[in-house]
Parts: sequence; C-alpha cells; structure tokens
Amino acid sequence: MWTKNSAGLFRPQNRRDEGDSPPEWKMAANKVKDDVELDEMEDEEDAGDGVVVSKRSLLGALNQYQNVIEMMQALSPSVKRRLKALKRLQFEATKVEAQFYQEYHELEMKYEVLYQPIRDKRKEIVNGAHEPTDQESEWPSDDEKDDDLCEETTKMKIEDVAADSKPAAAAEDKNKKNEPEKGIPDFWLTIFKNVGILSEMVQEHDEPILKNLKDIVVTLTDKPMGFNLDFYFAPNDFFNNAVLTKHYEMKCEPDEGDPFSFEGPEIVKCTGCTIDWKKGKNVTVKVVKKKQKHRSRGSVRTVTRTVQNDSFFNFFDPPAVEDENEMDDHIQSLLTADFEIGHYIRERIVPNAVLFFTGEALEDEDYEEEEEMEDEDEEEGENEGGGGVVNKASLRNAAAGNPNECKQQ
Repeated sequence: MWTKNSAGLFRPQNRRDEGDSPPEWKMAANKVKDDVELDEMEDEEDAGDGVVVSKRSLLGALNQYQNVIEMMQALSPSVKRRLKALKRLQFEATKVEAQFYQEYHELEMKYEVLYQPIRDKRKEIVNGAHEPTDQESEWPSDDEKDDDLCEETTKMKIEDVAADSKPAAAAEDKNKKNEPEKGIPDFWLTIFKNVGILSEMVQEHDEPILKNLKDIVVTLTDKPMGFNLDFYFAPNDFFNNAVLTKHYEMKCEPDEGDPFSFEGPEIVKCTGCTIDWKKGKNVTVKVVKKKQKHRSRGSVRTVTRTVQNDSFFNFFDPPAVEDENEMDDHIQSLLTADFEIGHYIRERIVPNAVLFFTGEALEDEDYEEEEEMEDEDEEEGENEGGGGVVNKASLRNAAAGNPNECKQQ
C-alpha cells in the first residue's frame, strides 16, 4: 500500500522510505539485544537516500522506546482496560476521518466542473486558438520596462519591413519572420524542463514529441476513487494517439492490520495506455548489437536485441504488479516514484501551469525545501543526547526490527 505523507506525496506503507526508519534501526536493535558493543559501529552511518543515522539517535530512540515499554508494563489492569476503550474510540474517529476524505473527494469532483472552463480558455490561449483582449491581458508586470521594450521592438520591426526594398521573395521571407507567434510555444515542454522531478524523465529524444503536447487534463473518478491524467497531443510524426492516459486508483479506508496508520487516501494502483508508435519512431526502446564468437569454430556473429530506452514515455508503461507482497525493491522504487509524479502533476502542475512556466512556482518550491531542511536540522539537534522527539513509526520499527498494466507497440 502507498499512503500520503506529510509532504502530500504517496509512499509505500510499512516499507522503507525517507519518512520511515532505515535498515540500520533493525541492525542497532539486534545489536542491543545481543549485548554487542555499539562502539563497533561508526559514529555515523549512511542509511542511503541521504539519511544519516548516528549512534546517539539510535540509542535515544531505543531508550525512549524501552521507557514506554516499562511504563506500559507498570500500568494496572484497570488502566490498560481503559486504554483499550480509548483505542476503540480512536478507531471510530479514524472511520469518521475516512468518511471526511471521501466527501472531500466528491466536493473536488463538483468543483472540477467549475475549474474546467477556465482551463479550457488556458488551452485556447496556449495553442493560439484565442488571442487575449487587452482587458483579459491586464495584469501587473514585474518589470514594466520589459513591456515598453517589447512595444518599441515591434515598432522597429514594422518600420524595417516598410522600408525594405529587397526582392519580393526576400521581403516575404522577412515578413514571415516578423509575424507574431501564435499561442505560447513549447508551453508544456518548458514546464517539464523547469520542474526537477519531471526534467529528470525528459530525454533529448523526447523533446520533439513533447513540443506537440497541447494540454494535460485531470479527471477525478469515483467508485473506485481515483483520477486520470489525459495528455492531449497534436498530430505528429511519432505516434497515432491523440490522447495518452494514465489512471491512478486510490483507497480511502483504514487498513485492517494497522488502522491507526491511516492518513488519508492512498494510491494503490496505476495503469497506463498503449502507445501506437509509428514505424521506427518508438523512443522507449533501442536496438543494441553484440558480437558473439563461437567457442570451437571461432566464427563471429552479430546478435541484435531490443532493450528499454530511457524516455519520458515510459511513464505510460508502469510495471505490472500481481502480488504486492512479492515486489522486489526495484519495482517498489519505480512505483513509489510513479505515484509521487502522478500526484504532483495532479496537485501542482496542472492547477498552476503558468506559474511553473514563468518560474514563480519554482521559487515557492525552493522556499518549502529550505523550510524542510531547517526543520530536519532542528530535529537532529533535539534528538542528540538521547532526548528529543522520535516519531511513532521510528519507535515501532526500532522495536520490531522492521525498519499496473500497459504495453507499448
């Protein structure tokens, strides 16, 4: 299962993630149980994914957990009985919370209908189907001098064309160059290249295709809860599809095995679509050649095989998972990243596309990252010396030692 964390992204539940305890928790717990000297460990250990586990933090968390265990054991039977009653109430509150998220999703579906005309107008402006009026274009500029410079440049170009005495063919060519551009060229491609989480996916051979991307539409679904991401493309030389769709299915109910871990809707599944590539245009695969030498005869032959190629369009071919419990780390990592990207496109990119194009939304992202880093630094300072705040997942894991389908043609 994947659940929504404090950053608004989706992560695998009860599996390793930046918000969960790394394997070193298990190692440290086992070392304590076996009375092995912790001094054998390095003062700081790299847990991967940028997580550094210090000996002090491990000891602090383990000591705090031990204190909780001792406190619970010291409670009288009557107090323990009352605590069980409180847990039943907590479970009832969790069910109410699940109902809240379900109704919130229904409210989002209602307001999507109100958002859509605005986004349709955005699509028309981006693709040059509608030229905004002066009133529609009225918005304070960050630098009015830029607007004045633009008007002056346009005026100079018009004067140059009028005074041009070159042959008719040359004059016609110049007039074409001076014609105003329609819409906003490479609108979505620019956004993808501006946003770090997406720019890593976009390869050089993807760019000519993404120049044809005209719009991205989010459609919320119900029964089961989820959403679609529809990517609309102009006719192009690469594939025949007019729309590429990615569907995400969500679950909004507490897990029976761990009901108190419920934090809201969680993505549990995603499916892509079949891309109808034109002959020789499939950028998601590449042909590799390898020479093989016969052991006895010494003859050499060339073997060719098709392998997967890095491409943004692999996004529409997520790995199929039949049994979640048998997923290997690589597949788990791919799906976790996929869910985060899909959620980010839905929640951030589509609603605020123009701000990602201009870079204004990127500035907000930078500020949020700085705040998160400051919070992490403060938590590290509090945890040193065996004190500070240790989250529930860390304690639980420290004690227990626990630290969909699409084909392309």
